[in-house]
Amino acid sequence: MCPRRSLTTEFHHPHADLADFYVPDGAAMPDALARTTHLCVGAHPDDQEFMAYHGIAECFGRADRWFSGVVVTHGGGSARAGLYGGFSDEQMIEVRRREQRKAAMVGEYACQLQLGYPSAAIQDPADGAVVEDLVRILEVARPQTVYLHNPADKHDTHVACCLRAIEALRRLPKADRPTQVYGCEVWRDLDWLLDLDKTVLPVGAREHLAAALAGIFDSQLCGGKRYDLAIRGRWRANASMLDAHAVDQGEALSWAIDLGPLVRDPRLSVIDYTLGFLDRLRADVVDRARRLGGR
Repeated sequence: MCPRRSLTTEFHHPHADLADFYVPDGAAMPDALARTTHLCVGAHPDDQEFMAYHGIAECFGRADRWFSGVVVTHGGGSARAGLYGGFSDEQMIEVRRREQRKAAMVGEYACQLQLGYPSAAIQDPADGAVVEDLVRILEVARPQTVYLHNPADKHDTHVACCLRAIEALRRLPKADRPTQVYGCEVWRDLDWLLDLDKTVLPVGAREHLAAALAGIFDSQLCGGKRYDLAIRGRWRANASMLDAHAVDQGEALSWAIDLGPLVRDPRLSVIDYTLGFLDRLRADVVDRARRLGGR
């Protein structure tokens, strides 16, 4: 295992002034980040509170587990209405930065890192700056569990963020790579996965905490997107629709794709690995229809 590297606040892209480090309990960096056990790399402010609530809840109130969040983009291009309808992109960036800080305080995160990249930079495969920044963060944090967007998501920035994060994780020495890497639901749910391919993340703990975290992002909820209701509805639907012949395992479940094999073996193609889930779904649909007399 390699020694931990120091973490600086210097970032690679031209808008580094938008980057933000926040430690709710005031611990010094990089020690605050080094205590991380659960880490989320999300594309936008508020993504991690929905896609990685499982990790937030597992760490909340614990002295031996710590959740840290990395938000890659500044989120300045989000939809806006009502109070925020006349806000410029610069004003939205500042609002969303403050909201993300508030969430880190309420959720008792080890630290919150906001890198402030524009979405276009994340989506450019030739721009390696974000990968370098993520590698630096991961070398300090060394999380055991990592939450990423899933590669079958329908949001370009989410998929790009997932790909950049996988590349960063692959650059770590094998001994420093996390034991669990989850590709989580946001802009495309994962109900279509075969049950045997689903990684089940219970998200019913502390429902009041989940509601509080979601409610912090007023600029999004009042801006025309009730993500809080949509995500909670998805979690409850997952729990009820998991098995037609068994009682529910819990009141709220989130699905994830196991991305661990992609991190452990850099030779694996992300595209081929993801298509494997679709191929198994197709085979299941064909087999069931044929068995029941379909053509």
